[in-house]
Amino acid sequence: MSLSHIAKKVTWLELFYDLLFVAAVSKAGHVLLHVEHDTIPTHYLLKFVLIIVPIWWAWVGQSLFVNRFGEDSVSHRIFLILQLFFSLIMTASLSVEFDEYYVPFLIGYVGLRAMTAIQYLAVSRREQNHRKVTARYLGSRFWIGLAISSLSIFFDSWVRYAVLYAGIAIDIALPLIGRRHLVKTPINTHHLLERFSLFTLILLGEILLSILAVLQSSDWTWESILFAVLTFLLAIAIWWQYFENVERKVNKNIESAGQIIIYGHLLIFISLCMLAASIRLLFLDQLDYAYMVTFLFGSVSLYFLSTTLVFHKYRHDGQRLGASHLGLLLGALIVFIALSFIVALPSYLLVGEVMLFFAVYAKVTT
Repeated sequence: MSLSHIAKKVTWLELFYDLLFVAAVSKAGHVLLHVEHDTIPTHYLLKFVLIIVPIWWAWVGQSLFVNRFGEDSVSHRIFLILQLFFSLIMTASLSVEFDEYYVPFLIGYVGLRAMTAIQYLAVSRREQNHRKVTARYLGSRFWIGLAISSLSIFFDSWVRYAVLYAGIAIDIALPLIGRRHLVKTPINTHHLLERFSLFTLILLGEILLSILAVLQSSDWTWESILFAVLTFLLAIAIWWQYFENVERKVNKNIESAGQIIIYGHLLIFISLCMLAASIRLLFLDQLDYAYMVTFLFGSVSLYFLSTTLVFHKYRHDGQRLGASHLGLLLGALIVFIALSFIVALPSYLLVGEVMLFFAVYAKVTT
């Protein structure tokens, strides 16, 4: 039997590892709550993306190593515990005032990625054939991006960040460039989907936390209660759509490099952070109406497109969405967006529209 078909259990240490990274993503999401002149300034939107990308990539790097080569051994646990330490440093340094905490952020990120690269080089010594080539390729090439990012410490102003993210961009691109090696050592699809699903589930909890924030900051009027109820139903609809697809509609025996799952989930994570921020900002009525509608439905559209992309390839034969399904969903989304711009709707009706769209999306796709 192919190694990619063998059941691989997520360990308790992996779950512990996830918690710190979810805390980091949550911290990144709070950048979106900074409002000036009834909008989220562009530089805060950019900071959010620039913060969440290295967090996502550091988590992905270790998750993929575990997926292909990980064993619940003492040495593996030691490496993971060291990574937990570096992730703690990185998470503690996350702030909108990035310059003040740049050095600890860089130490945390480089330390995380270096540990993963060392692990690949270590396992390449005992692996054979294609697995050896894959481990050696990743273990040696990841140092290129790390070296470039590390050089950013010698620069100031925007040049520092240009060098940092040039290294991260190269790091992210290397698996795509070396795809010919990775497809010969396919990922364990079941394990990878489980890892990303668990991360998604915890991020979905950010929406529930937004509901709590709404209830705690309101006087419990009928509008606030209705808003909370509709937001709760929205969270249930998202959960139903995502996890019903993962559990019942995707073929976990497909052998691939898993890159659609990996890169597509970056967009899913970003959209969930945006949705959680949208709920708080919508209830507090801090944004210009047109901007709020654009931001809210922008996050919904991003989630819809990214989940459609991720699940399409991995759905069982005969269960892929057809053009008519996509047309129906896009049509519903366009109608809700148009209605929201034509008529100034109260916050609870905007949430109700989004909830109805996700209910339709769940129904059509599951």
